[in-house]
Amino acid sequence: MTPTLAQPHLPRAGTTPRGVDRCARARDWAEIQERMLVPLYEAVYERLEVGSGTRLLGLGCGSGLALLMAASRGASVTGVDPSSPERLALARERLLPDTSPDARPHGDTRLMEGGPDDVSGPDAPAFNMVTAFQPIGCMAGDSEGLSGLLEATVPLTGSGTPVVLAGWGPPERCTTSSVLRVATKLADPLRNTGSWRPALRDDLEEVAQRAGLKPDGSGRVACPFGYADTDSAVRGLLSTGLFDAAVGATDQVQVDKELTEALHPHKRRDGTVWMPNVFRYLIARTR
Repeated sequence: MTPTLAQPHLPRAGTTPRGVDRCARARDWAEIQERMLVPLYEAVYERLEVGSGTRLLGLGCGSGLALLMAASRGASVTGVDPSSPERLALARERLLPDTSPDARPHGDTRLMEGGPDDVSGPDAPAFNMVTAFQPIGCMAGDSEGLSGLLEATVPLTGSGTPVVLAGWGPPERCTTSSVLRVATKLADPLRNTGSWRPALRDDLEEVAQRAGLKPDGSGRVACPFGYADTDSAVRGLLSTGLFDAAVGATDQVQVDKELTEALHPHKRRDGTVWMPNVFRYLIARTR
């Protein structure tokens, strides 16, 4: 095993700041924020006809909603996540059966903390679909390491296997872009990550090509961010990790204040917060 692939990792906005309750943050992700990407998951699964013959590997599976949706279609799913054991614990609650007599497993499911190398072995299935649904393309450095992760995944698949990457759409079609600029305003400018940048048209294609994959189609999906109130919106956005550098450079109180102010234009008369967004996915294939 080469040093480069020994610990493949998914893009992250930064290290979780001290004092943050990681379990509470993971719960906020699972209960508030993750559902915003459901239209993206559905569009991809519909296009690739995910069903009983699908053997899916989810990279950075987090709390497992995308895997649960694939399993409900009959797919066999394996999820790996090296960066958030707290989210992975929630995925186990969703996908793995408990010990009660009436428990029903969600198909053939495996979840593990780690990366593709931890999946390999004589009992590992030959995956015929791979997803990396964690969106890239809005923070400097957020695709770092993803190409290496994909390279490590290729040996677990066959030729022509679809690999799905996801990213933010054009800033003019993502209302949340204006809110994400808070991260740039507050983050340490000397850092290489944690600063908002406009999504570029070829972000996903460049990652795929660096990994030796062949682009084979793409699509755009409307994924509006809707919240019951401003507090839920702040908690949901913080759970993404995109504001970690800002919290580290200032403090939680300051980031909460700035986020609340940035969300004010998107607050409706009934108190809910609504921000239309477009996300993009790329289907690339192994050679």
